[in-house]
Amino acid sequence: MTHAHITTWVLTIILFFAALALHKSGKLRAQKVVHMILRLFYLLTIATGGMLITSFSAYALKLVFGILVIVFMEMVLVRTNKEKKTTAFWLLFVVSLIVTLYLGFSLPQGFDFF
Repeated sequence: MTHAHITTWVLTIILFFAALALHKSGKLRAQKVVHMILRLFYLLTIATGGMLITSFSAYALKLVFGILVIVFMEMVLVRTNKEKKTTAFWLLFVVSLIVTLYLGFSLPQGFDFF
């Protein structure tokens, strides 16, 4: 289940940056399609993460930060579409992503890099 979760969140991040690139290049119709697919991957990421949390209660904090990553990704995309400032949400996205990655890799089913 860990590999499915890693696959979904990696694809989620790739789709997020693809949606941003499409918006910046002016391909709004394609950006909307990728954004909708990205929303499906939000759900898949949450579902696979939820399956992991049933195995280990230590993943509860990671779940909270993972959901924050998804919230900030969505806020960046929506505010970019509305042409509003996104600086604060970018900062919150990066910080929550780093915390989530650290927690995910340091918990029992994570990888031992250090």
